[in-house]
Amino acid sequence: MRFYGYFRSSAAYRCRIALNLKDINYEFVPVHLRRGGGEQHQQAYRDKNPQRLVPLLEHGDFRVAQSLAIIEWLDEQFPSPPLLSSDVNTRATERAFAQIIACDIHPLQNLRVLEYLRTELQADEDGVEAWCQEWISRGLNACEALLAQQPGHTFCFGERPGLADICLIPQLFSARRFGVDLSATPNLLRIAAACDDLEAFGAAHPARQPDSE
Repeated sequence: MRFYGYFRSSAAYRCRIALNLKDINYEFVPVHLRRGGGEQHQQAYRDKNPQRLVPLLEHGDFRVAQSLAIIEWLDEQFPSPPLLSSDVNTRATERAFAQIIACDIHPLQNLRVLEYLRTELQADEDGVEAWCQEWISRGLNACEALLAQQPGHTFCFGERPGLADICLIPQLFSARRFGVDLSATPNLLRIAAACDDLEAFGAAHPARQPDSE
């Protein structure tokens, strides 16, 4: 199994956590998103992933991009431990939580969006940071409110980490990078502390990746 990623990519970070929770051995292939105009734009990578984004997973002749698709494929191919609840309603809520992060927050802080703000809209760094703080805060506050409606668990939706936690931890890392005030999200911070105690999460941290800078 081969995994293409970048140490600071939130989406790749999610997949690393999932791979670690499943205890899957894989070959890591770094794709530097900035060097030389971005290695994701080189033809060799474009042939593998026409969207020119990370992450990308290869298993034999099979390739799949998009972090949530990768994670659910891993969960189906390697079902233990499961990353989604056995209860259909809880599974839907877990996916909704994950999609707040992956579909609503993350795209607005993505590297290509921030570069567009800088180059096309002439936003300065204060403006870019304010943009990120606004949209990350809105999304994480929604996640906090969603968890407040649930029974108090060690992790987002149970006593073992799953899809929601896998998405939450990289997003909190990004929130701190952009100086987001997290004081209004005590449930998210409590769950993050529980995840911090697990090596599967620690080993996936950007600072511990071979391509970290």
